[in-house]
Amino acid sequence: MNKVVLVVFFMSFAVFAKAQTRPTAQPLEKDPNNYSGEVGQPNDSIRRGSGKSTSNKNIKNKDAKITDYLIVSHLSDTTYVDTTLTILKEYKYNYLRKDNFNLMPFSNLGQSYNTLSENFESTSLMPKFGARARHFNYMEIEDINYFHVPTPLTELMYKSAFEQGQLIDALFTTNTSKQLNFSIAYKGLRSLGKYQHILTSTGNFRFTTSYKTKNERYVANTHFVAQDLFNQENGGIKADNLQFFEIGDEDFLDRGVFEVNFEDAQNMLKGKRFYLNHTYNIINKSDSISKNNLNITHVMALEDKSYLFEQTRQNAFFGDGFKQSNLRDRVTLEELHNELQLNYSNNIIGNLQFNASHHNYNYGYDKIVVLNSSVIPNRLKGDVLGVGGKYKKQIKGFLLKGELGVNVSGDFEGNYIKAEASYTINDDLSIQAQINHNASAPNYNAQLYQSDYINYNWKNDFNNIETQQLAFNINSNKYVNLSVDLSTINDYVYFAKDETTNFVKPFQNDKAISYLRLKAEKEFIYGNFRLNNTVMYQNVQDENMVFNVPELITRNTLYYANHVFKKALYLQTGVTFNYFTEYNMNGYDPLLAEFYTQNDEKLGGFPRLDFFVNAKIRQTRIYLKAEHFNASFTGRDYFSAPNNPYRDFSVRFGVVWNFFL
Repeated sequence: MNKVVLVVFFMSFAVFAKAQTRPTAQPLEKDPNNYSGEVGQPNDSIRRGSGKSTSNKNIKNKDAKITDYLIVSHLSDTTYVDTTLTILKEYKYNYLRKDNFNLMPFSNLGQSYNTLSENFESTSLMPKFGARARHFNYMEIEDINYFHVPTPLTELMYKSAFEQGQLIDALFTTNTSKQLNFSIAYKGLRSLGKYQHILTSTGNFRFTTSYKTKNERYVANTHFVAQDLFNQENGGIKADNLQFFEIGDEDFLDRGVFEVNFEDAQNMLKGKRFYLNHTYNIINKSDSISKNNLNITHVMALEDKSYLFEQTRQNAFFGDGFKQSNLRDRVTLEELHNELQLNYSNNIIGNLQFNASHHNYNYGYDKIVVLNSSVIPNRLKGDVLGVGGKYKKQIKGFLLKGELGVNVSGDFEGNYIKAEASYTINDDLSIQAQINHNASAPNYNAQLYQSDYINYNWKNDFNNIETQQLAFNINSNKYVNLSVDLSTINDYVYFAKDETTNFVKPFQNDKAISYLRLKAEKEFIYGNFRLNNTVMYQNVQDENMVFNVPELITRNTLYYANHVFKKALYLQTGVTFNYFTEYNMNGYDPLLAEFYTQNDEKLGGFPRLDFFVNAKIRQTRIYLKAEHFNASFTGRDYFSAPNNPYRDFSVRFGVVWNFFL
């Protein structure tokens, strides 16, 4: 599989390189519908910003404008580079480089996150690879951006970590001509952490190429990604040590003193992917009255993943093993996805797409397991054929969208339908309604799993998980951003401890779950002071209590923002309050790298206060934060998961720097 990835990658590279022409530094055409976003963050709008747009004076080429530095998503949505400093940038300045409002981080940078809120909107027809707790920083197809820039652009991001480590994310992109762009990026982390045996070391390499002919009849975007996410695992603090943490015993303020469940285990998620999306325009009459357009698109994704868990000695934490030393569980997934799309549009019927896809999968292990006279196979592999379609139509202020898909052959049945209607009332106010239905197979590791630990071997034939969601949104910076969604989940698959063995395994719920979410966002401004608020209310009706989330999540930031030193520096400083109500927080299983449902211990109900001072000088943003500064005086009851404390008070520094050559 690795050889195939490399061959396809270098063949595509050669094709694009052949199209290269002499470099020029001319600005690209600007899309009038662009909104501003930071490099690598296409949804980072500056509608709530510093009050001053990004200046062009830092760009050496005087013919180039900041709006010419384009960022293009995998769906061809276009934004441009934004070097402003906003409160949204503060929220996204973290390991994931995303707003983590609904996530509870573990103590060390690069570890996992406990999810406080779930969105069950989905258009997926295939099961996912397991080890979901390792996937928060795994970059999927939708996380990769493409670029068009008039001059070379570099972005450097740095942030300090915990004990002997740092986080860096560096990107360079350049157009060798108006038609051809390359970008290369690497995100790396190493952090030792405060507790015993929780070192993290991760790397995300990305290389992208974008090409279009001069008449734009042919357009192609492609990327190659290689990722490795390594974590040492300790199983959390031993139960008899928890009291010393909770009472704040001075002898245990050095967190390395705590006894942990084991110090000889580690896991790693690896992945490589080659992706190609190219379009040929058969008819392109955008300038005509009818605006008839017809194109054919081919999308290919070739991905190879593996998850490895290793432990030096068998440990009672996971039960008995088939062997007593050098335990090693490794599972792989090889996937090849091809999709052919026929797209037609005009100004009467709108945009219409028909598509057909083929998905080849090969998941599993190199051996079979015989356990209690039953045979656990080593592979799930086969081919799935699917068909689908999409529709989009703008009718004055109304925008209508719809899409559907169904697997028509193969071992995995699945289907989805999604419909959306939105109406723009004015420049500030818009409303949206959406309905979504999805039926798809559970994740691979819930269907088949093998381990050197006896209790972690199974083969299940679960029903498809069926979800229905109805959602409404009101978007207004002047009044409030409000969203509400109601989901119904049938045949929900989850991990939990078996009542007989007391070890984690997958189960399927036999009752329907109803799940309501209401989220409100609003910023109040008084002079140079601002109060930014995000509040979410959740309600779950679940007879079997297998899906647990906090009832209330809130984040409130009071801050001051203004230009100082004769506008040479833009200052942003304030305090952020994070809180979620107490609930049966999911436990973490390091062998599976999965979270599991538990109803024995309620956690949460503790405040997290962060003080920050941020500054912008030209195109450089500087970040300084005192994280969780209330840790010592509001009670030591802060946990990310059972037996896994959240991080203590710490001071961290970082910078984001853009270079326009």
